[in-house]
Amino acid sequence: MHPILTLEHVKIMLEYISDGVQIVDGKGNLIYCNHNSALLDDINIEESIGKHITEIYPSLKEDESTLLKVLTTQLPILNREQTYRTYKGKSIATINSTLPIINDGVVAGAIEISRDITSYKELSEKVIDLQSKVAGKNSEELGTNRMLKHGFRFEDIITAHSEFNRVKAIAMKAATTDIAVLIYGETGTGKELLTQAIHNNSRRKNKPFIAQNCAALPGSLLEGILFGTVKGGFTGAVDRPGLFELADTGTLFLDEINSMPQELQAKLLRVLQDGKIRRIGDTKERLVDVRIVAATNIEPNLAIDLGLIRRDLYYRLNTVTLWIPKLSDRKEDIPLLTKYFIKKYNGLLYRGIKGTTPEVMKLFLNYPWEGNVRELEHVIEGAVNFVDGDLISIEDLPYNLKKYYEKNNEKPSDKTVIDPDEGLIASLYKAEIELIHHAMIQSEGNIALAARLLKIPRQTLQYKLKKYKIE
Repeated sequence: MHPILTLEHVKIMLEYISDGVQIVDGKGNLIYCNHNSALLDDINIEESIGKHITEIYPSLKEDESTLLKVLTTQLPILNREQTYRTYKGKSIATINSTLPIINDGVVAGAIEISRDITSYKELSEKVIDLQSKVAGKNSEELGTNRMLKHGFRFEDIITAHSEFNRVKAIAMKAATTDIAVLIYGETGTGKELLTQAIHNNSRRKNKPFIAQNCAALPGSLLEGILFGTVKGGFTGAVDRPGLFELADTGTLFLDEINSMPQELQAKLLRVLQDGKIRRIGDTKERLVDVRIVAATNIEPNLAIDLGLIRRDLYYRLNTVTLWIPKLSDRKEDIPLLTKYFIKKYNGLLYRGIKGTTPEVMKLFLNYPWEGNVRELEHVIEGAVNFVDGDLISIEDLPYNLKKYYEKNNEKPSDKTVIDPDEGLIASLYKAEIELIHHAMIQSEGNIALAARLLKIPRQTLQYKLKKYKIE
């Protein structure tokens, strides 16, 4: 026979989950509380069992308690935000899901699962307060500082890739309008940089620019951050503007919109359609003039198929869609970006690094760069900090790049297989062409510099370029 799952077994399992769990009987008296809930709410389990929920939480009114409301309505309440004070005076913010326990058609009690979001809420409110203070300054005082803080322009987007240059050209045209823009690109490709360039090339350039990563906050908390709250909207709510109000007349960048809950996407769609927002718990609507730029790190059609982006929202945003190629697909940009980041961190760290060794550049050109441009920048930053000479060598790179280099540069006796159709002479020609090609990329077409990298006379390199028909 299979063992029967008893109430004691259930209690043991509930002690090991990361959320707080409380169970009340049909009268609202506490009959179970796990350890995490007791820690969160500053309550003594032994002293609290058997007491009414309002006795345990003196600041909680009966009409504000989700547990008591579920006992009355017999309907579940899902993902409800609550802010309250414990009997010790500590302010707590939680996301609660409360479910009725029904036995033979009668409500026997209710169970509530609470997730602590206090630190998230405090941090997000501090950010909003700071943004509100900045947005409150007059435009004349703000103009220069705003441009310094969000100063990326189209000329700061470094690329020699034809497709990315085409994307830049479309973005430049879109910047002169107020239409919504959707940007697709893997993490680290530069979606916010492109958004800032659009903002700073628009008529809103001296107005607020606010960015919010939709994956950084729980959905219920994100709603209050975006749309704002009014006192009484939920337990512990206060009058606070959201990011839409703070970004009024400016640009709001919503990154990883594919992480935004579907019901919140529906509210965003309404803002895009009529320019009105309603704070949580408010009865009146407020007009906002905000330019929306949204971004996704998942291919849009795939995100729709997976149910991560509403189809109607996608069609509303799809007026202009900008696709940023990943770094491994635009390898011609790697030498340019390497030079740019070395110059940047030379200035920040007071170093005098001149470039990389040929081995490092060859590695950079072959490495997959799953973290894209952001990963390349971090690699350069670390190398500039620790390099001893004036060139970045393999030994100055992070562990994962050094292992990649070792794996792909094994001894010929261990790895190389001679192609009988080519032989030594043909193989040498191929290797020479490849080295010359990489040197010309690294030197950005400067023949004299490429010749120094290859340690051959300039005239010899010119002859070989002509011989091998290398542009």
